[in-house]
Amino acid sequence: MVGLGNPGEKYQGTRHNLGFEVVDKLVDSINSEGLSWSSEKKFKSEVIQINFPLTASPLSLILIKPQTYMNNSGLAVKLLADYYQIPLEDVVVIHDDLDLPLGKIKIRVGGAAAGHHGVESVISCLGDDKFIRVRLGIGPSSGRTVLSEHKMDSFNVERFVLEPFLPSEKSKLKHMLKSAVEAIETLLNKGVEVAQNQYN
Repeated sequence: MVGLGNPGEKYQGTRHNLGFEVVDKLVDSINSEGLSWSSEKKFKSEVIQINFPLTASPLSLILIKPQTYMNNSGLAVKLLADYYQIPLEDVVVIHDDLDLPLGKIKIRVGGAAAGHHGVESVISCLGDDKFIRVRLGIGPSSGRTVLSEHKMDSFNVERFVLEPFLPSEKSKLKHMLKSAVEAIETLLNKGVEVAQNQYN
């Protein structure tokens, strides 16, 4: 389970780091063993391995936060997937998505990267797109025309995704993070289709 983001304090709390935030919150919600993230240089990632309590039997989860910077995320994912021999259908990538309005969640399997360089990197390194994505909406509610409160005359994607959330967006953000963790837990417990039907 991969949360996409950029390492370093300057990127904390930015739109592009939602993947990191969600895996952190997922760990908080299921970590009864007091485990903590460890820096694994061979995987170029922060990693935590944790048991997720399913009704039948525990599921061993490997959660990672690639430290390669967003555009090279696929390198870290491939290193770990190859080492643990994880099949493509068991890889879950959690990332921000500009094509969805803020607060919207969409779970899908496969498909194009839609301009997200982190997802592009994962597809390129794994050689296929048939992994699960948990897409977290960060788009302005008016679509690609940014609201005046963002203080931009024209829409600059790279600048926008690296900005922190506005105070007026914090309520939707908090709700989305909570829903994302619940959606992932549903995905793990009941499968992709059930999670899609409940949260898409």
